[in-house]
Amino acid sequence: MPEHGIHTIDTGYVRAGFDAAYLVVEDGRGAFVDCGTNHSLEAMLAALDVAGLAPADVDWLVLTHVHLDHAGGAGALMQRLPNAQLVAHPRAAPHMVDPARLVAGAMAVYGEAEFARHYGELVPVPAARVVVAGDGHVVDLAGRPLRCIDTPGHARHHLCVWDARSRSWFTGDTFGLSYRELDSPRGAFILPTSSPVQFEPEAMQGSIARMLAESPQAMYLTHYGRVEGVQRLAAELDEQIDAMVSLAQACDGRPDRHRALVAALSGYYLERAQAHGSALDDASVLGLLQMDIELNAQGLEVWLERARQR
Repeated sequence: MPEHGIHTIDTGYVRAGFDAAYLVVEDGRGAFVDCGTNHSLEAMLAALDVAGLAPADVDWLVLTHVHLDHAGGAGALMQRLPNAQLVAHPRAAPHMVDPARLVAGAMAVYGEAEFARHYGELVPVPAARVVVAGDGHVVDLAGRPLRCIDTPGHARHHLCVWDARSRSWFTGDTFGLSYRELDSPRGAFILPTSSPVQFEPEAMQGSIARMLAESPQAMYLTHYGRVEGVQRLAAELDEQIDAMVSLAQACDGRPDRHRALVAALSGYYLERAQAHGSALDDASVLGLLQMDIELNAQGLEVWLERARQR
């Protein structure tokens, strides 16, 4: 049995080691935290087999937020979990009952064919099976409390989950991205995710500070896995958020703003990876982070435009 009954599930989204969901097991009952896409369904059910549970033993599916790499498969999974309830942030819960806006937004970005390839058909969740988790809401897993708190910064509909048993947070995307290929003798390498469309730097820093107040021993990231050395990682996230904002402001007003910002972020993350002692060469680092650099640039640009309108 994994430590504290926490199983890491590779959802298979994009590549191995990119997108995680979690299964928490307590006294023969289970709670999933996030679930990947429709294409992740078999991996989620296989994790139950590994843990010695049946689908009927799952009481909860807790979503950190409803970006589709975290929650796209929720409806299909709930159809296979007869006793489970879905837990979501107040801003997120309506999109699980009626995912039409999620579908429309993603199709506008990816196109119909790419949307189908990545996500399949989103399945609504009956309203009676959805629990709205306001700030401080406690999910009871066989007597094990899982406390949900409001953690804006990456998205305004984001929550993180505190597990006192393991003294750990399930952080979704609020505590950044950390791919195991970039680990070094210093430990995990981390970077914030400012992906569109609701990046708010001060709110993200506030959410990170709030999580640190519990003196956590580890963080369970969706991208990817369990990380320790939390105080160092939090300080690096805080520094990088400020730096990313400065880079975005420096590129603002240029006719080639997006290209310039992608180049600036690429150079910045390369410097950090080298200083961290990454064993990967520059091309491999950029290849690993290419999608995240593009999304971070887009999110920073949306933030710039929103700030201009205030």
